[in-house]
Amino acid sequence: MTERRIRFGALVAAALVAATVSACGGSEQNAGEPHGNFPVTVTSSFPTSQKLAQQTQFVVSVKNSGHATIPNVAVTITDPKYGDAAQSFGMLLPPNGQGQPILASRSRPVWIITQAPGPCGYSCKNRGPGAAATAYTDTWALGKLKPGQTATFSWHLTAIQAGAWTVKYQVAAGLNGYAKAVTASGREVSGQYQVKISQAPQSTYVEPNGTVTDSQ
Repeated sequence: MTERRIRFGALVAAALVAATVSACGGSEQNAGEPHGNFPVTVTSSFPTSQKLAQQTQFVVSVKNSGHATIPNVAVTITDPKYGDAAQSFGMLLPPNGQGQPILASRSRPVWIITQAPGPCGYSCKNRGPGAAATAYTDTWALGKLKPGQTATFSWHLTAIQAGAWTVKYQVAAGLNGYAKAVTASGREVSGQYQVKISQAPQSTYVEPNGTVTDSQ
């Protein structure tokens, strides 16, 4: 009888430990990100008329216009037509006649990212995703942003696919969805550009001093 009580007590203790660990795990997933709205002011730029092989920059500058530090300012880049099914600055190849993908991955770049946001350290210098890359799809983050400070996200791009494209950006104050970046009126912060890339490649010529110049 005593042995049964000991075993039962051990089972109860194990169950309590498991429940405690489970509860802790759930809270740790969102640890460090407060709930709330964080007002920001955003400016952006991107040429809406481009040529094949032209090098451009897509820039999104986020200023913390509130009174609290933003936990982790982030920007997500998508094409609304494809959502997160395609890579940032990319497209999806159409399926074949049987409705199956042509290849394992249908995502293809419209622009090649030659330099991603953030400091250009080891990853950037070796054509990697850069220091600001995150595990979240199509999202880059630059960390905490104090009141009055500005974080600038800049993508150096080269156009490689002619056509008409839409590039949308959305700003967040954190990666878990609890800290939200908002406008002064309390709306989500996003914007988009309608871009046309012409078939004619950009012309270049060599200056007398040896530098290569792109003609517009």
